[in-house]
Amino acid sequence: MKKLESSLTNMALVLTGVAVIMGGILAFVNHLTEGPINEQKTKALADGIKTVMVCDDLVVAKTDTVKQNDAKGKELTYIIYQIQDAQKKDLGAAVESITGGFGGDLKVLVGFDPEGTILGYTLLEHAETPGLGAKADKWFQKGEKGDIIGKHPEKNSIGVTKGDEGEIDAITASTITSRAFLLAINNAYKAYKATPADAATGATEQNKEE
Repeated sequence: MKKLESSLTNMALVLTGVAVIMGGILAFVNHLTEGPINEQKTKALADGIKTVMVCDDLVVAKTDTVKQNDAKGKELTYIIYQIQDAQKKDLGAAVESITGGFGGDLKVLVGFDPEGTILGYTLLEHAETPGLGAKADKWFQKGEKGDIIGKHPEKNSIGVTKGDEGEIDAITASTITSRAFLLAINNAYKAYKATPADAATGATEQNKEE
């Protein structure tokens, strides 16, 4: 019986040791990959800003954070990148907006000119069904069926045509994702318009040109 107890104790010690070693290895690997992942995200954001502002020669003059409650009372955070050209002329802003889609959160970056007209957009992250996210990234672009480019959230009804009496055709068989996407666009506009004129949050001027 003592021999059995000894075996169980040894087994427990071995398993504990293996768990500790594996945990250390995973932590080390995570540390190694954290830097490249963050660099990749930073580059994706920089490229995204150029895309949605339809301009390569630009700088982020200021970065603001706006918090607003959604229709359900949940507080959401929006990041507003105030954009200028090389001559420091105001080009508008690129806004990060997150909302819940069919499969999870949908993060959109949308560009507005100084008057609030939509210049462009791109999806930064999504948890939608494979293929559906790619559709959303193209469906609402200029010249496509759900084109929102050049529209203004106050002058146009940025909602789906069926059920919401909006002006935008929903992605085929994907009304939930379409509604979530358009809600993110409308919320981004509200956050942009709510940005205080003097709400700089420690941002430094940085060139987004690679």
